[in-house]
Amino acid sequence: MIEEHDLDLLLNDLFELYGYDFTNYARASLKRRVQRLCSLDKFPSFAELRYRLRSDETYLKHFVEELTVNVTEMFRDPGFYRVLRQEVIDNLRAKPFIRIWHAGCSTGEEVYSMAILLKEANLLHKSLLYATDLNPTVLEKARKGFFSLSEMKLNSENYIASGGVQDFSSYYTAHYGQVKFDESLSEKMIFSTHNLVSDSSFNEFDLILCRNVLIYFDKSLQERVLRLFYDSLAQLGFLALGTRETLRFSGVEPKFKQFSQEKIWRKVT
Repeated sequence: MIEEHDLDLLLNDLFELYGYDFTNYARASLKRRVQRLCSLDKFPSFAELRYRLRSDETYLKHFVEELTVNVTEMFRDPGFYRVLRQEVIDNLRAKPFIRIWHAGCSTGEEVYSMAILLKEANLLHKSLLYATDLNPTVLEKARKGFFSLSEMKLNSENYIASGGVQDFSSYYTAHYGQVKFDESLSEKMIFSTHNLVSDSSFNEFDLILCRNVLIYFDKSLQERVLRLFYDSLAQLGFLALGTRETLRFSGVEPKFKQFSQEKIWRKVT
């Protein structure tokens, strides 16, 4: 069993040796994930895990990937995408250029979902989608645009439930159990590592999506990230969070107005 003191040592090693700062992540979630890794990778003791992390950078990449893994799918929570499709994107239509930031984009399913929405609204040509994550491994997968063919049935169902009317398979080419999404979608995407814990704002955005990431942060880190999003949004820009996340009781709440019950807010001051 991983003790609190063990976790402190591990987090200190990750920061001191590699610059990964997990100290303000939710402790219970971190502890569960480290414990799971100990079991999966069959470490006989915490000392063995710590030694491996300190001495093996290849294992470090695996460790960080497992620690930050997020379950995702295309058009996840179709009701949310229906509001994006019918209301949010329509509000962006008059802009000469649209900048969207997917913070904590994981393997990119939500970025491709957004590109499809913009394409169907005839706005992709004047849009740029910035997709960032702490984890370079998942970013590389997202950049390549390859996904498992077995996931497409669920993704297609989500797409239809979100209001999609095209043949979803027209957006990708299937090949040996994988699909490759159209390059007309990915050419409007910029993938880059970005650490929400320590990195600053890097552009002004019309829409920021950070869904199911804040739940892994403690209150002080949530505040920091929400302030970062506020600073990164254009006036009247939109912020979208996950189903269990909220601006309520945060320092930036008075600067936003809730736009939709689907956890979408609009910057008003």
